[in-house]
Amino acid sequence: MKHLRPALLGLVSVAYPLLVYFGLGRFEPRWMALPLAMMAVVRAVATKEKVWLATAAGALLLAASSMLGNHALPLKLYPVLVNAVLLTVFATSLAFPPSLIERLARLREPDLPPSGVAYTRRVTQVWCGFFVLNGGLALGTALWASDATWALYNGLIAYGLMGLLFAGEWLVRRRVRARHAHG
Repeated sequence: MKHLRPALLGLVSVAYPLLVYFGLGRFEPRWMALPLAMMAVVRAVATKEKVWLATAAGALLLAASSMLGNHALPLKLYPVLVNAVLLTVFATSLAFPPSLIERLARLREPDLPPSGVAYTRRVTQVWCGFFVLNGGLALGTALWASDATWALYNGLIAYGLMGLLFAGEWLVRRRVRARHAHG
């Protein structure tokens, strides 16, 4: 059960845009705010980390706003919140090293050379840029696009772009490591 909760939370979070899109066609926004509120409560109970507690509080505010006003916009702003939180986490790690990507890299390679530290810092900066761009597009689709466009971008395209960034970084890392291995 301990491992099931984070997996279920992750699955619901990933599927959130599609759940909202299909749900809004059948239910009022105030009722569609309930899954967001439940996700926030589960996230708050499952963590002691301040950043995820703040995320849960933000999600609860969005859910409450949707419930009280019976508006869909607060529901559509959740991906913006997630991108803002991730940007904050990554950017904070740049201001207070080691960077988040360096911390992850050191799990596999504890004695990361200075070139690796510089590379992981650059990758963290790239992710910050991604979260700015992705969050901006999430905001734009929430404010000005149709529900279908919002769901398509936030429920599919954004994940595809994230996958491309992961794959692209993996390819670049292989070339960088090969270049450093050969001097």
